[in-house]
Amino acid sequence: QVQLVESGGGLVQAGGSLRLSCAASGRTFSSRAMGWFRQAPGKVREFVAAISRNSDGTTYADSVKGRFTISRDNARDNAKNTVYLQMNSLKPEDTAIYYCAAGATTQAMAFAEYDYWGQGTQVTVSS
Repeated sequence: QVQLVESGGGLVQAGGSLRLSCAASGRTFSSRAMGWFRQAPGKVREFVAAISRNSDGTTYADSVKGRFTISRDNARDNAKNTVYLQMNSLKPEDTAIYYCAAGATTQAMAFAEYDYWGQGTQVTVSS
């Protein structure tokens, strides 16, 4: 059974930082891209960042470029893959539920490209 479990969300003041983690288990994603999306109340889910299978390519939404950094660890024993999202200089408009995604062939921005999703972690940025 494939599972993606996010952690690291919380409440932070504007200008602060958070680091999200997503641990994947049940199959290996070392040959697949992984990414982060977010959904704010009343809005559609939007792309945040994605990373290629071997970390040589990353893609970011314009709204987070220069503030967020995506990275990943590929488990050598294929038991787990972990993707991270370092979020700095957070703004109130970054408030959303953040979802981890896996399974795309490249670091795609379209959520339809991803086969597996986590349950999400809440990030709240106060002004």
